[in-house]
Amino acid sequence: MFQHSFYKNLLFASIVVLLFSCNRKLDKPKQGEWRATMETMDGKQLPFLFTFTEGLTMTVSNATEEVIFDDVTLREDSIIIAHPIYEGVFKGVFTPDSITGLFIKPSLNREMPFVMKQGRKERFAVSAAPKATVTGNWETVFSPNKPADRYIAKGIFEQKGHKVTGTFRTTTGDYRYLDGAVENDTLRLSTFDGAHAFLFEAKVQGDSLMAGVFYSGNHWKEPFTARKNDAYELPRADSLTFLRDGYEKLEFTFPNTKGKEISLSDNRFKDKVVIVQVMGTWCPNCLDETRYLTEYYNDTKNENLEIVALAFEYAPTKEKAMAAIYRLKEKVGVPYPMLLAQYGSSDKGKANQKLPMLNHVLSYPTTIFIDKAGNVRKIHTGFNGPATGKNYDAFVKEFERYVEMLLEEDLSGTTSESEE
Repeated sequence: MFQHSFYKNLLFASIVVLLFSCNRKLDKPKQGEWRATMETMDGKQLPFLFTFTEGLTMTVSNATEEVIFDDVTLREDSIIIAHPIYEGVFKGVFTPDSITGLFIKPSLNREMPFVMKQGRKERFAVSAAPKATVTGNWETVFSPNKPADRYIAKGIFEQKGHKVTGTFRTTTGDYRYLDGAVENDTLRLSTFDGAHAFLFEAKVQGDSLMAGVFYSGNHWKEPFTARKNDAYELPRADSLTFLRDGYEKLEFTFPNTKGKEISLSDNRFKDKVVIVQVMGTWCPNCLDETRYLTEYYNDTKNENLEIVALAFEYAPTKEKAMAAIYRLKEKVGVPYPMLLAQYGSSDKGKANQKLPMLNHVLSYPTTIFIDKAGNVRKIHTGFNGPATGKNYDAFVKEFERYVEMLLEEDLSGTTSESEE
């Protein structure tokens, strides 16, 4: 009798555990709109909004940008959310209404606490009407009191009510799709795209932004100031990087994703227009440029045009760096060679050692235009992507005009009479 009762109770307990386990497997974050906050420095919270679909695709919204995380893994009450290209990953515990944990970049040894809550809310909680309007162009200086770190930028903002969108353009690229609000006299903007987590705060005093602070994740911050100046323009992007004295050509030999050494002197590049993209798989501006170059290359289909990317990776091993390049190549459908130029660091000084003919590697990406005779004709520093609106449109127009001009030239660098 005791044995029968024991096994009966054991069977009942097993059924309860099985049912509970089945129910746990059905638990997942709710579909719909969510709000997340990430801890930066000085106790500041960096917010962003996203949605979960039934298939557990996470779509982050920054102004008009949508960033899709389609690699979501659930195990009991644990969740891992990974970007299809970038290394950064969310790891945490979840309930149907919340997720808490860390956003981790393993190669950089960085961890950033986060909290996600289900339900529609404002990106920035606003309890008071704006007392200022920031629409327009802003002449901006970051780290204004530190000569060694000082650099210039152009703020481009549009305000509707209390909501603000826009970006900062710098000489080396843009600070992505910024999304935020003005409350009283305080401007707040943020973005999160899977690689970068940026937060900007400043006081608006007339035509000036004062006491500005730029937070990059929880590892970096710097001050900035700005003044409204609708006529302000940055230096031309093709005036910053150039060949050093004594060099006439660009030269390199690096391995592709199959381990084969590729050199600019290879026959595939001979007598052709070549666009060399200096980039990194970890860099959102580089991803924007890669998508554009892929589309352009596929649409142009010109046998006299080649594109080759040189990837400078901070992944700690060659194998991980190659995996990152392969992942980007597959996800975007890149049709041109992508070579591993450096791993273990994305330091621009070390990158310059790999390309000593350049005066410096100032930015990822940097785009080098080479004519059919192998001469470097232009070097474009940085990339102002779709977040910059009209500036991006102008870049596309100029890029396509310039490449078409190079394609029309013969080996002597002149346009044949039949093409004029």
